[in-house]
Amino acid sequence: MDATTERAYALVVEAGEEGRLDRFVSERLEMSRTRVQTLVAEGRVKVDGREARKSEAVQPGMRIDVVVPPPVAVDIPAQDLPLDIVFEDEHLVVVNKAAGMVVHPAPGHRTGTMVNALLYHVRDLSGVGGRLRPGIVHRLDRDTSGLLVAAKNDAAHVGLADALRKRQVKRIYLAAAWGHLSESPMTIDAPVGRDRKDRKRMAVSEAGRAAITRVRVRERWVRADLLDVALKTGRTHQIRVHLAHIGHPVVGDPLYGSGWERGMGGPERAWAKELARRTPRLFLHAAELGFQHPVSGAAMRFEAPLPPDLAAVAEWARDLFPA
Repeated sequence: MDATTERAYALVVEAGEEGRLDRFVSERLEMSRTRVQTLVAEGRVKVDGREARKSEAVQPGMRIDVVVPPPVAVDIPAQDLPLDIVFEDEHLVVVNKAAGMVVHPAPGHRTGTMVNALLYHVRDLSGVGGRLRPGIVHRLDRDTSGLLVAAKNDAAHVGLADALRKRQVKRIYLAAAWGHLSESPMTIDAPVGRDRKDRKRMAVSEAGRAAITRVRVRERWVRADLLDVALKTGRTHQIRVHLAHIGHPVVGDPLYGSGWERGMGGPERAWAKELARRTPRLFLHAAELGFQHPVSGAAMRFEAPLPPDLAAVAEWARDLFPA
């Protein structure tokens, strides 16, 4: 099946997946809800053999058939940008993304993104994610560095997306968080949704989507902890929101932890101010990625050490207060 052929998917709703049809298909196939709604309007989505209705709900046991037309030709320019490819085969590519690089084109970032670079270095990316995000299965914030996997064909893309949905992808981050956790390890289970007062922010909200983060203290510094953070779900800004929610925002986070160190008193305040000054960006790095290869079934595991900018900060903090 080549890139000019439509794709047919047969999905069965499982327990815990009940809700809106467009959300269900969006999460299963890693598509935008707008694109799913377009497929429904075009009659390309069926529920138990009948044509789906707009905004209908699905229940466990229902069969959802989706026919996806060939992807629209990508009109994103390929750019010869620096890209640290740590693994590649005919199905997928794993990249160690640099901080400051946006993952995919969006308003204000049409060029200079990881997708622009991938189109130059890889050329054959899957089209399931839509024409602005070819190959992208999961994302990292612009100022977050570290490991990311992209699909080179639709079978790999759907397989990886399904593994993410089933929480079968291991994602471990290194994060420096202000203050000291009261317990370690700790599980943060709090739904995350769009902040009603500021659409650029996310927040813990009962109306949000389920979000689970597990944290463990790796090193204890003077007034901050270096944490191992494991994602069980992948909501937008999840780590940043969850750590801020429990009172320990990520060091260098301008959106959820700006100026946090100024609230400290005593002799430790000077240390905290110096840590903030030395931290050049969000102290968050995707350090470990593990998954089962979506085609071969082989176990895949990758590690990326802290990049030099964050490693220098950690060395300064560690030397003053050995772990």
